[in-house]
Amino acid sequence: MADFFMNTTLGILLTIVGQILLVVVPLLLALAFLMYADRKIWAAVMMRRGPNVVGVFGLLQSFADFGKYIVKEIVVPAGADKAVFFMAPMVTLVMSLIAWAVIPFNDGWVLSSINVAILYVFAVSSLEVYGVIMGGWASNSKYPFLGSLRSAAQMISYEVSIGLIIIGVVISAGSLNFGEIVAAQDTGAGLLGWFWLPHFPMLILFFISALAETNRPPFDLPEAESELVAGYQVEYSSTPFLLFMIGELVAVVLMCALISLMFLGGWLSPIPGLPDGIFWMVAKIGLVFFFFSMVKAITPRYRYDQLMRLGWKVFLPFSLAWVVFVAFAAKFDWFWGVYARWAVGG
Repeated sequence: MADFFMNTTLGILLTIVGQILLVVVPLLLALAFLMYADRKIWAAVMMRRGPNVVGVFGLLQSFADFGKYIVKEIVVPAGADKAVFFMAPMVTLVMSLIAWAVIPFNDGWVLSSINVAILYVFAVSSLEVYGVIMGGWASNSKYPFLGSLRSAAQMISYEVSIGLIIIGVVISAGSLNFGEIVAAQDTGAGLLGWFWLPHFPMLILFFISALAETNRPPFDLPEAESELVAGYQVEYSSTPFLLFMIGELVAVVLMCALISLMFLGGWLSPIPGLPDGIFWMVAKIGLVFFFFSMVKAITPRYRYDQLMRLGWKVFLPFSLAWVVFVAFAAKFDWFWGVYARWAVGG
């Protein structure tokens, strides 16, 4: 049996498909409960009950919403480019899913452990903007098109600062591989050895940039109902609309995973002596997602000019200055080598 899966074309194909399903299926199931948790957190902040009817404590509400989207009629605008109209949500979903190919959940638990994993994620996440542009343009309406342009400008603006922040972490770890970045944080000091401490300003900037990159409140301006009638996906309904929403939520969870890997030690235990494992990785993703939800519940929406100013005039110069600082600190071994982990076994 082992020879079949390792030495035949069909066996290798089945192995690859099985590995992909092993990542994608739990991820999609987790999205349903993360959305439930998201809505419950908002409700708790607003002193409401939230989903509580479908299933025990409302746990099946997300699955009921999924069924509702599936059975609704798909409405296509009369003047829309149908091919591009249907390709757009698929591009958004696929681009957000394939980024998970290089995300490790535990030591060695990754579909593809490549040396340029961060570049791969950055390239794939940058391509998601094409799905937004295609959706807005193919709808043949000025409001979705304006919403898609605003979304593209927003995503590009904050990808620049995210890229510079990642460069600082790469300099400290000496690798573009997520497994090696996590290994560089394994100093035996528990959570005090992770990159969140030496790179704390960049952790805050990365978190805020991730909110803007994924169109999460208070930066959900492409979907601002009072301004653009829900933005680039206003003409979408039923399953295509659902694919856009799933793609956005997958991107949010991806950002949570990146924060966990680069700043919070990934699968490493926060307390020395406790075993490492996938439990810590999942718990950290859930913790970061909780903060994503809390920000939506307690912060007012930014104006678009404020958002652009924050990205280009605040985050970009600050993150660029931080890269220069980390480069000098790593080169000249400042601060007891905490910015040059590759020199001490990372």
